Amino acid sequence: MLNMKVQISAILLLCLGLTSLHAQEATIATGGNASGNGGSVSYSVGQVVWTIIADTNFSVTQGVQQPYEIYFSAGIQEPRDHIIHCTVYPNPTNDFLVLKFDGALQSHYSGSVFDLSGKLLQTIRIFGEQTLVPMKNLPQATYFLKVTSDKAEIQTFKIIKN
Repeated sequence: MLNMKVQISAILLLCLGLTSLHAQEATIATGGNASGNGGSVSYSVGQVVWTIIADTNFSVTQGVQQPYEIYFSAGIQEPRDHIIHCTVYPNPTNDFLVLKFDGALQSHYSGSVFDLSGKLLQTIRIFGEQTLVPMKNLPQATYFLKVTSDKAEIQTFKIIKN
């Protein structure tokens, strides 16, 4: 009889406990607390359930990640009065490269040879429509040749040295 009373009490407590039990509604990846002059906030990343609290002065959406994106343009503008086209050959190369410009040069141009880690290996001045870039003293590898003017970057070539 005592055993039966214990079992009924255990089932009754279990049923009452389950009705007031509240578990997490989402498994979150991370979270934390942030504070500043205007107040503090607790946040979580990965929460998929939300509620909205609004007043005349503020609105808070709990559980929704509020994205804040910053855009900027980092474009290279070519000179409007004259567009330069250049080519490099032979690629792959052994001894030298020929850097050829289409049209007359109206500015000061230079070429820079970089290795794959970005280390500057040599710089050459470009004076005419056709310039030789020496590659004989460099080991077999892949390089970048960046052609620039005094106004902007013109073009970057991937060079293979045999």
